[in-house]
Amino acid sequence: MRSAYLWGALALLASGAAFVALALGWWSPWASDSYVQGVDVSHHQGAIDWRTLASQDIAFAYIKATEGATHTDTRFAENWERAGEANLYRGAYHFFTLCQPGARQAANFIATVPRTPGALPHALDMEHMGPCRESPTMTEIVSEMRVWLDLVEAHYGARPLIYTTREFHDAHLQEVTGERFWIRSLGMPPRFRQDDWVIWQHHNKARRRGVQGPIDLNAFRGDVGDLAELTRKSEARW
Repeated sequence: MRSAYLWGALALLASGAAFVALALGWWSPWASDSYVQGVDVSHHQGAIDWRTLASQDIAFAYIKATEGATHTDTRFAENWERAGEANLYRGAYHFFTLCQPGARQAANFIATVPRTPGALPHALDMEHMGPCRESPTMTEIVSEMRVWLDLVEAHYGARPLIYTTREFHDAHLQEVTGERFWIRSLGMPPRFRQDDWVIWQHHNKARRRGVQGPIDLNAFRGDVGDLAELTRKSEARW
């Protein structure tokens, strides 16, 4: 009987410790051997110690490069270089706004992001209107999105991923076919685009050494070999 009580107490302590670690952002139930783990970052994370971050079973990073037709993330160039030095697979992403044509936004991205051997397919962040000074002027959201995707694919040799939320997807992207998705679904596996998602953002307040403040965690749908294959396909089309 004492043994049963002891094991029960240990189980309770373990579950309590897991809950505390989850709440503080140091652990996620999805950060396991079942998925290849990665992060996404922008200037909001400040200066990052990329080698320390990479040492914590982080295999890839998506780095914010641009937003709209004119904005460049102030830490993109440094983050891009340092992530590469830390031997992480890396891709860049663009935050799409609904107040500038897709072609102008693609030109901003292409002018900012170098064509780098070993890069992952880049990504287009489609989640809300963005900082338009006036109300959104874009009426053909999917058409303008595809202009961006086509131009960036032609330049880098790989079709970009589409990052989106359930809300934006259901409002604008339900009829989109033939694309690969990066889904935001905090805490639970994606319940939409179940056959189309490649990357899943499962945590937005994680804590990792080398980063001051919270960071997003992502799970890649495949193993490290599959992740490497994405980069080889990009290079083969140059």
